[in-house]
Amino acid sequence: MGKINPYLAVLSCVLLFSGHSWSVDQLYTHQPAVTPELAFKGTYFVGVTSATITDAKRLNSNNFITSTERPLVLEIWYPTDLSTVNETLKQPTTYKDVTRLQKPFEIQGTAFRDTPIFTAKPFPLIILSHGFTGYRTQMFYLGEHLASHGYIVIGIDHTDSTNDEVFDDATGASGFISTLYNRARDQQFVLDYFATAKKVLPVIGLSTQIDTNNAAIIGHSMGGFAALNTVGGCYDFNAEQMKKIGIPPIIASLLPFRLNSCFAGKEQLDPRWKAIQMFAPWGGEYNAHNKQAMNNISVPSLFLAGDQDNTSGFENGVKKLYKQIGSEHKYMLVYENGRHNIAGHPAPTASFDSDFELGHYAEPSWNIETINRVNKHISLAFLDCHVKNQLSRCEYLPVRENIQQYLGSDGKYTDPWPGFKHLWGSGIRFYRP
Repeated sequence: MGKINPYLAVLSCVLLFSGHSWSVDQLYTHQPAVTPELAFKGTYFVGVTSATITDAKRLNSNNFITSTERPLVLEIWYPTDLSTVNETLKQPTTYKDVTRLQKPFEIQGTAFRDTPIFTAKPFPLIILSHGFTGYRTQMFYLGEHLASHGYIVIGIDHTDSTNDEVFDDATGASGFISTLYNRARDQQFVLDYFATAKKVLPVIGLSTQIDTNNAAIIGHSMGGFAALNTVGGCYDFNAEQMKKIGIPPIIASLLPFRLNSCFAGKEQLDPRWKAIQMFAPWGGEYNAHNKQAMNNISVPSLFLAGDQDNTSGFENGVKKLYKQIGSEHKYMLVYENGRHNIAGHPAPTASFDSDFELGHYAEPSWNIETINRVNKHISLAFLDCHVKNQLSRCEYLPVRENIQQYLGSDGKYTDPWPGFKHLWGSGIRFYRP
């Protein structure tokens, strides 16, 4: 009989006696043994807390003249110390939000809210940056997973760009302009904020345990679009591009003067950024990033895409960005027949009633839970390799493009990708220089 995972043992007891209402969506089933190796939980229990931080002097994207306060609501996952907590009574948290049609939902997590942080050592910082529209817990499965393996992960509610704030044409238009200007600056501001010691957070000591000298960004769609800018992919908008996006002509002629910046508004690359990971990054089809600036990027970069992406595009979208980026260490994982929804958690029940809602979560040709497990595996390999500099994890980044195993003339199968079970990989490709 195999060893019992103490994390799962505690969680099973908690869920059994928690008394949760059945209205809470349980999005995930039991992980089978054929799950990719690095998709299993790590050695740490996971804590989570919410916090709000404020940039006191952000340029107001409503007029680009005045300054304004810009609050950001955060969800923070971290390795936790449950030694002082009665684990059998501690209830795993749930995450609440609304769909794009403002329908509330609640989904079950595995992290424990506001528990003490594990203080044996600092942990690298990972930022989760959602798309337009989205919310800070849309990739909660990845936040919990990485925290269990020794990272502090911060999911950002990007103001003006969340499901809760974008609900009609007017909020959509203003929110999109805000996203173009603010998204990269939000990513950089979170790093700068936590680099300043003694920040007051709900969990005492959390801010001092964040290793801001070793940080990375994981962004979906507009989050990936911004991550490229944050590490040097300068914006290169012009009036015609703005019009194609749907910006009114007068505004389109003025916006490039405010939007075209590099390094999230800074003068040069912040060396604390050690890696970026982008799910279906937007902008390639609109040539939103300067081609030469893209070629100058040196930060290790992982792209994940569906080759049928109808939002960011593939051949002239994500794949083009992958080819343009100049990093020595660049990779691209492609889900064959995948579309744009390859980053978030599975669809909550509240989204089932309309194509518009379900289209924010589901993939026609893929089970999202399967995608999430592959995401967890490849993300941990990439971040451990390039943020923690663990060379053994670099070996999990495939060197063969096609995951499919073929039977040779000698009657033997080719080897599976590292960490995948024999004959349990299909429909994925991996590219590297």
